[in-house]
Amino acid sequence: MQTRITSVGLLVKTNPADSFEYPHHIDRASLDALPPKPGIYIFRDEQDRPLYVGKSVSIRTRVLSHLRTPEEARMLKQSRHVEFRRTAGEIGALLLESRLIKELQPLHNKKLRRTREMCSLRLLPEAMSMPEIVYAREHDFACTDHLYGLFATRKAALEKLRAIVDAERLCPAMAGLESPTRGRACFARQIGRCLGACTGDEPAHGHHRRLQAALEAMRVVAWPYAGPMGIVEECDGWVQTHVIDRWFYLGSIDHAESATQLKRPTGRTFDIDTYKILVKPMMRRELRIEPVVFSIKK
Repeated sequence: MQTRITSVGLLVKTNPADSFEYPHHIDRASLDALPPKPGIYIFRDEQDRPLYVGKSVSIRTRVLSHLRTPEEARMLKQSRHVEFRRTAGEIGALLLESRLIKELQPLHNKKLRRTREMCSLRLLPEAMSMPEIVYAREHDFACTDHLYGLFATRKAALEKLRAIVDAERLCPAMAGLESPTRGRACFARQIGRCLGACTGDEPAHGHHRRLQAALEAMRVVAWPYAGPMGIVEECDGWVQTHVIDRWFYLGSIDHAESATQLKRPTGRTFDIDTYKILVKPMMRRELRIEPVVFSIKK
């Protein structure tokens, strides 16, 4: 609320929203219908094509903030109405936003729009093993152990490994970044930036432990359950369960719809965006997680 002085000198409280002018070309009824609750919203053009998908814990507040943002003038100029879908909480909104951006391919969503081909660094626990780059098309990242980092390209994975090797004074040859030459020091050793695993001055098992420790912060967590689980959120008495299996979002149901059949799209398992949304709060035990009590079609 803001304070203003009237013509007769009285102080009155005013609400900025009262004087806000809505864009005339965007359907006012669709804006008035927006609730101050969690969920997603979709800006659509005159052909009903999706322009932008977003999410918020307050759909109404977030959409109105778009209308006040000059940087989004191009998107707003094309918009004709705003659609919304409620969720029972922030997690549901994040999951639904991620799914709809991939499905609808909105013009103005720069992130998440395309399903990415992923690769990761894999380091086995054996002392003499070297990191290798593995791809999601060949391995199910949801249940593959000893993976570190998720990368869009092989180049990105190698650059990250190189940065770790340099920072920790590891051996580039022992890390698979250079071809090892028996009995000879790697170039990094020659300039004092390697502790000597290539020459035997550092034990191989010690080097391997240091490499593992440096990679640990990037460890990819394998799906920790035997099957699908439900993440439960509640809002104003509405209980909603978001069904996840092997880091893939299958959909959301109300408890009253416990017999609903969900189906996994053919060939889809691990989803990087679902993983990034859930892994930290799940590992911190911040989510209400329950077994799924209905069947899932394969």
